[in-house]
Amino acid sequence: MRLVIDCFKLVKGAGKSIGIYNLAVNLVRELASGHDRNELTVLGNAYNKRDFNISGIKFIEIHRNPHSRITCILWELFEVSIVARRLKADKVLFPRGYASMLHLTRESVIIHDMIPFYYHEHFPGYFNRLENFYIMWRLKASARKADDVITISEASRKDIEKYAHVSASRITVINNGYNCISKNDYNELEEAYILAVTSALPHKNAEGIVKSYEQYCRIADRPLALKIIGIDDCSKFTSDMAAAQRITCIKYVEKNEDLYQLIHGAKVFLFLSMIEGFGFPPIEAMQLGTAVICSNTSSLPEVVGDAAVCVDPNANDQVAQALASLLDDAERRRYLCKKGFENVKRFSWDQTGKKYREVLFR
Repeated sequence: MRLVIDCFKLVKGAGKSIGIYNLAVNLVRELASGHDRNELTVLGNAYNKRDFNISGIKFIEIHRNPHSRITCILWELFEVSIVARRLKADKVLFPRGYASMLHLTRESVIIHDMIPFYYHEHFPGYFNRLENFYIMWRLKASARKADDVITISEASRKDIEKYAHVSASRITVINNGYNCISKNDYNELEEAYILAVTSALPHKNAEGIVKSYEQYCRIADRPLALKIIGIDDCSKFTSDMAAAQRITCIKYVEKNEDLYQLIHGAKVFLFLSMIEGFGFPPIEAMQLGTAVICSNTSSLPEVVGDAAVCVDPNANDQVAQALASLLDDAERRRYLCKKGFENVKRFSWDQTGKKYREVLFR
């Protein structure tokens, strides 16, 4: 089979698609290592050539600007299908979830989440309404027309059913695979702190993290400091100056090694996102031997299983109590860490790659 994988629009660090980028890179590498007779071609750009131009893959650089919105729209609507047809592709895989309008070949889409619909319902006007409408239309059209619809969690499958009105029988759930991280590569720290990962986007719930921490400081005898990765300031969320002085905001951690050291060094990892297609940060924390408290919403309960403390991200008192209780119970933290190491085994790339081959090459 000739499989063409459309990675033209993927640029590492651009936009909000770092998770999609990493999945595409890992998936291409996994498919290339399959040692089968399938012919694999990646349509890429000058910025991602280094990651996708690997042994076992035919890499074709598309000489257009992936940062141009008009170029990308024309590409995904029409051009990619024409190029795939010229390459005599049997199937095209779209890792970003948007299939071509022309459908000149069989098509598989990976729809990671339906978060634009969440914003339409809960935060109308936060994004440009026309742009968000376009994205919602494209997701629905792609899910309805594609030959294979793949998604990364049961929660996302239910959302695709709900918003795109696609039968569950047409949707295959393939959980994301994880990149191996060893806690033995990182040092134990004398400093004791809580670590949270978020962003400025409302669904990442930075406000809930800060408000919950303020509540925790009121009930804890000796509250630990809080480090928040993903925002550079939390002053607009704070009302307790004493608690605010214990918070350090880190807008961005450039090197993965530095991020992993921060996660490994924390007593507790806090992740209070409202909605996630999958949610990698808790899995990374589990690999690094850090106990996790995370939201009980969306895909997160199915991803963390019984290896984390799940809380209502809207209930600041509940989160605060969970923090205080877990930080006072070293045995409970050790138990969760042990469960975490077992839990992440469910998401190995060996299993993930096998499932993708079954869908893409059938």
